[in-house]
Amino acid sequence: MMITPGRLSVGLTLVLTAAMWAQGSYEGPPTFKSSDVLPAGALKGPHFTVGPEVKTDGYFHEFVLTSDYGTLDVEGTTLLEVRLREVDALAKLADVSKSEVFLAAAGNSVLNVGKGAVSAVRDPGATAKGIGSGIKRFGTNLGRTAKQATDQGSSTGDPNKSTSEKTADTGQSAAYSVLGVNSAMRRWAQKVGADPYTTNPILRKALEDIGQIDAAGSIAAKVVVPIPMVVSAAGSVGNLVWGKDPQELQKLNEKRVAELGADETTAGRFFKAKGFTLTYQTVFIDALYGVKAKGSADYVRTASTAETEREALFFTESARMLKRLNATSRVAAVLPDSRAMVARANDGRGVVLLPVDWVHWTPAFENGASEIGTRARQELSATSLELEMTGRMSPTAKKRLAALGWKMKEGAALRPSR
Repeated sequence: MMITPGRLSVGLTLVLTAAMWAQGSYEGPPTFKSSDVLPAGALKGPHFTVGPEVKTDGYFHEFVLTSDYGTLDVEGTTLLEVRLREVDALAKLADVSKSEVFLAAAGNSVLNVGKGAVSAVRDPGATAKGIGSGIKRFGTNLGRTAKQATDQGSSTGDPNKSTSEKTADTGQSAAYSVLGVNSAMRRWAQKVGADPYTTNPILRKALEDIGQIDAAGSIAAKVVVPIPMVVSAAGSVGNLVWGKDPQELQKLNEKRVAELGADETTAGRFFKAKGFTLTYQTVFIDALYGVKAKGSADYVRTASTAETEREALFFTESARMLKRLNATSRVAAVLPDSRAMVARANDGRGVVLLPVDWVHWTPAFENGASEIGTRARQELSATSLELEMTGRMSPTAKKRLAALGWKMKEGAALRPSR
């Protein structure tokens, strides 16, 4: 068959298109086995089971957690750790309520604590409704989304209000949980390694019930409850979250945010952010305050867009990664207007700190890495680029990112300091 110029042109176009696609090598969302991404102890326990399949459409693994206290969709390994600690705390409170010491001190009142701790067994939807029954995916853009959302707001309502303020108008900030959290609740939360300002309504009810019965703390002093080595985000600032009155803790947080350079508008938006509990606020601010890098106030503004616990946890962990980096390589500044935490160390390195489970090569990530790299060099005067993440990266993503001049570190430990 004779090859005409037209056919040759079409053939060359197809070859070039295939070559360009191969060069990009973009990947679709993978599905893992839970046993491949979790330690054995996190797969199944006396009171919970994690589903065998784990989808990963974005940066976080998506787990299905079935427990004695309800079934939940959980986005992200670290949020799963939070939920598993809540299950453990509930089980411990239920056991304590049946102990001889407690029975002797509380009498029949202990039945209220027991019912509060296990009520979700009869109403499995209760926990899901209280915490959020569906997954709100964190999104794929790690760059310039926060400032536009904060400054411009959405297309409805008062155009002068930020996204966070509009959210606060329609629903209370997660920090509402400070109401009613007294010393007895904080004492028992510390006893079982729980967050006293938890968003879990079943755990909150159990802490309230047991706190009412043991207001003086006499029972807590007599009961020994084993606490795991790692005890939630509160572990890094335990003396603050467990020990201080919530109003006193709020004033300390406000003072520190002001000292970081945040103006009243920024501070107001942050403290209204729907996703942040008082505990997450405290851990986030404590980490930034421990570094005091140029640009920290802007990251407070960026974090004020958090509308879910997953988002608040991302910003909180990013700040903690910054504090850890600062302990080994003094941080001079952080990149403004960026959801991803980007720091410049005094040695000139530009370091992106990502507390995510998985990165695969997509157009969005390629564009984000290119944008962040360019901005880090131009705005932070970074002389080299590094990406440090808590999770893992696909082989293709590693290869492509390296080709763009990045160094990578996977599996960075992120644990509360004790």
